[in-house]
Amino acid sequence: MNTIEYFKIESFSTVDGFGNRMVVFLNHCPYRCVYCHNPECWFKSKKKINVKKIIVEFEKTKEFYKNGGITLSGGEPLIQYDFCKELAKECKKRNINLCIDTSGYFFDKKKISKLLENDVFFLIDIKHTVKKWHKKITNKSNTNELKLINFLEQKKHKYWIRFVYAKKYTDQDINIKNIKKIISKLIFMERFEILPLHILAKEKYKSLGIKYKMNKENIPNSKEIENLKNFLDDKRVF
Repeated sequence: MNTIEYFKIESFSTVDGFGNRMVVFLNHCPYRCVYCHNPECWFKSKKKINVKKIIVEFEKTKEFYKNGGITLSGGEPLIQYDFCKELAKECKKRNINLCIDTSGYFFDKKKISKLLENDVFFLIDIKHTVKKWHKKITNKSNTNELKLINFLEQKKHKYWIRFVYAKKYTDQDINIKNIKKIISKLIFMERFEILPLHILAKEKYKSLGIKYKMNKENIPNSKEIENLKNFLDDKRVF
């Protein structure tokens, strides 16, 4: 049984997939996003967990989660693929919905197919549609999240997309126009979530001795968020 590092478990969440969910935040990530809300995932953790412990914790209050399930977040869960596959098999056996919140960095058709066989639901983070900006935001220039989205479309598998809206980082006209073009063609995307930047993680960075690059000027106001929704003009945008 695989044992992996994690940094927290959130017993009640309504924003990490549909319904009420238990969210397990795993350590390790190939990205260093400038707006990352969980920089503690970049480091090793003394806290360890396995599939059995997650299921036991979930089962304690499973009635509470009857309209939801378990979400793996992080960090990047798919860096621990074997663990994800093991948990997915166990969840399917017990009729528990499993969501994986991923950047798509470790996109691999065979591995994703194995997870789809076990009914995994994906929450996919679009970082940026332009490679040079993708690298500026994450330190990596690949846009594998778009490859994952295209693959799920081919498989006719439903999913959600999430997008951090940060001024001066993800709000360029070319990016927004690209996103509009992309989502207009997607059939199996159920929801496109706009996540307005916030700077609540500022103290985390300070305690970890990491420079925090975000500030108030990067936070979009309500009018800018509404303008973005109106421009995207899709009933699946939230």
